[in-house]
Amino acid sequence: MTTRVLFVCLGNICRSPTAEAVFRGLRPDLVTDSAGTAGYHVGEPPYGPMQDAARKRGIGMSDLRARQFGAADFSRFDLILGMDAENLRNIEALRPKGAETLVRLLTDYGSGADVVPDPYYTRDFEGALDIIEAAAQGLARALD
Repeated sequence: MTTRVLFVCLGNICRSPTAEAVFRGLRPDLVTDSAGTAGYHVGEPPYGPMQDAARKRGIGMSDLRARQFGAADFSRFDLILGMDAENLRNIEALRPKGAETLVRLLTDYGSGADVVPDPYYTRDFEGALDIIEAAAQGLARALD
């Protein structure tokens, strides 16, 4: 069975699409997607400054479009990864009764950071990328 991994942040225009793009570069054999807990940006491409920072590292994500996380994602994915504690709370609030899908922080996979701070607000796109890349590499090793 192919592992299906979903990356989740608030708006699905900075952190989660970046994590998806980084991870699919490391593990193109796995099914990946990203979503936001809020519907602010549904249908929009990733945030321009985030795309610019990623592009400088050879990471493309212009093909991605924001979507909102929903309860159905618990049955569509084997692993759901939030970027911070608020994302985890919002994800868990939608967990259907009986759904056993594993939900964790992306940073649980060894980035050295507690969470991925939101660069939409911090403006630290490079710092967010550093954390995401390190955690994605740990995740890729964990799923070998």
